[in-house]
Amino acid sequence: MEKNYQRKLRRLKYGLGAMLFFTFFCFSFAKADELQGSAIKTERLDNYLKTIENAYQVSFVYDAAQINKEMSIDVPVKLVSIRTDLEPLKVKGINYNIVGKQVILKKLIESKASRDVVVKGSVRAAKDNELLPGVSVREKGVSNGVSTNGNGEYQIRVKDGATIVFTAIGYKTVEIAVGTRTSIDVSLEEDISQLKEVTISTGYQNINKKLFTGAATSLKGSDIKQEGITDVSRMLEGRAAGVSVQNVSGTFGAAPKIRVRGATSITGENKPLWVVDGVILEDVVNVSNEQLSSGDVTTLIGSSVAGINADDIESFNILKDAAATAQYGARAMNGVVVITTKKGRIGKPLISYTGNFSTYLKPTYNDYNIMNSADQMSVYSEMARKGWLNHSLASRRADGGVFTKMYQLINTYDATSNQFGLANTPEARNGFLTRYAQANTDWFDTLFKNSFLQEHSLSVSSGTEKSQLYFSASYLNDNGWARGNSVERYTANMNANFILSDKLSVNFITTGSIRDQKAPGTVGRVSNPVEGKYSRDFDINPFSYALNT
Repeated sequence: MEKNYQRKLRRLKYGLGAMLFFTFFCFSFAKADELQGSAIKTERLDNYLKTIENAYQVSFVYDAAQINKEMSIDVPVKLVSIRTDLEPLKVKGINYNIVGKQVILKKLIESKASRDVVVKGSVRAAKDNELLPGVSVREKGVSNGVSTNGNGEYQIRVKDGATIVFTAIGYKTVEIAVGTRTSIDVSLEEDISQLKEVTISTGYQNINKKLFTGAATSLKGSDIKQEGITDVSRMLEGRAAGVSVQNVSGTFGAAPKIRVRGATSITGENKPLWVVDGVILEDVVNVSNEQLSSGDVTTLIGSSVAGINADDIESFNILKDAAATAQYGARAMNGVVVITTKKGRIGKPLISYTGNFSTYLKPTYNDYNIMNSADQMSVYSEMARKGWLNHSLASRRADGGVFTKMYQLINTYDATSNQFGLANTPEARNGFLTRYAQANTDWFDTLFKNSFLQEHSLSVSSGTEKSQLYFSASYLNDNGWARGNSVERYTANMNANFILSDKLSVNFITTGSIRDQKAPGTVGRVSNPVEGKYSRDFDINPFSYALNT
């Protein structure tokens, strides 16, 4: 019995040992498998991407300039899932996006949280080390700025890594990178180019504005130039206080009413004196105030400056009072407009081109509430029925219109044919009036046309320390708005300056202008002493056009 018990105990030990060995073996195998799945190895990026492509049947898309495919990367030994296997890429700063069977790789953009930095300091003048108040202190690239106080001190809050710009009139602009500093003191140097003295040109001399005691207004040519306006005299409209410009005609070259010192004469002339580069421009014809109001054709050549190219003008100086205009004598009693043209510049040749194009369409009957021919003849017929256009009165009128013409034909007898110009029967009269009721002449189309204005200007400027040259040429063409209107203008200008010595210089200026212009004829205004009225007829109207064309 004891031997049997010992034999059973040995069997139990053997079975327990086998069970423990099997359990240990299974545990060891599972542990080894787990360690194998989480093991890490180092591999090149391109090789690892090929492994993933073959395992999951995908393709990678990325920019080789941003991602180095030869870099080393720590990857798992055994693949688990595509998203888990791509996570190691983020350690190298590479992000991924799975779209269908494609995996898009992008370089991660590192973003640094921006922080504000408070910068303090003072601004001084480099010349005398004095503190400068009112200096503009701003952060470059954004609308964040302050000004220095009365003690030249400032305080500004800017972004980390910003650049501060210091600007002041008469001083050079300074830009300073903040970096890690919180206190920045700046010294500004004077900018000689910004400290040029303003001068007033009186035509013969340039006077410092601080020393000039007369009343004058200075204007830059570039500031007053208006697109679409080619006449220099009209550019002054609304540009200077006390200067009045009234355009009496829209035709090119027509002299406008310009008043610098008001209406200084009741019956005389009020126009100012024009001076270009020291040369007084006399009018080709003397246009009176009465002619300006009459529409006389001579006003088209009454402008002294209609032949000047606007692109050649450097500046205007308008002299108003007696002190400023005394050097010109009695001719300047109504003010002086001094024009200074451009001169050559030092440096390489500068070629400039300016093109000006404008158009305006002819009017149409759709723009107005006007009766057509049938409506007008209906009104005339009603007036005739009411006795306003009877035969005895209408036949003797000078401008009676259709009914006067009809009655004159009825009264006209041709002895050769032994009959009147028009039978005095209801049928004949109705036939005559019906023809005019159906006419509907488009007088806007007959008397006007679409206008197109073009102006081309070319200039060349160059020079050295000893000589400067400016040359320009221009061409203007306007086909006009009314039939018979057209203008062509050619201008040329040359300004040469030669410095022979410190005390002697020579300036040579030549200007030329040719204008070929057509305009509708006009009839001067006629005074009616009985009624105290003025009347004026233009050729551009249907009545005159129909009778005289």
